[in-house]
Amino acid sequence: MAMKRTTIDLEPIDRLEEKVKVLVSVLDRLKVEHARAADENLRLSRELDSVRSRLAEVEGPASEVTSLKEERDEIRTRVADMLSQLEALNL
Repeated sequence: MAMKRTTIDLEPIDRLEEKVKVLVSVLDRLKVEHARAADENLRLSRELDSVRSRLAEVEGPASEVTSLKEERDEIRTRVADMLSQLEALNL
């Protein structure tokens, strides 16, 4: 008796294997890109914190300068009023 040999078509399995390999390589690339993006995000967050800190340092003196200018203007107005009053006395 001769045995009948059954052949299995492996082409669909080969295509599936190739697709899985491509998917694995895409996932590996995405992991690398995600790690890179996370590192960049961390770097930018630190840079933003640094900029905010420097801005706060600058805003303090700028606010003080504004306050001093307002005070100067008030003093100037009061001195001008006093000079006007002195002139009105005709001394």
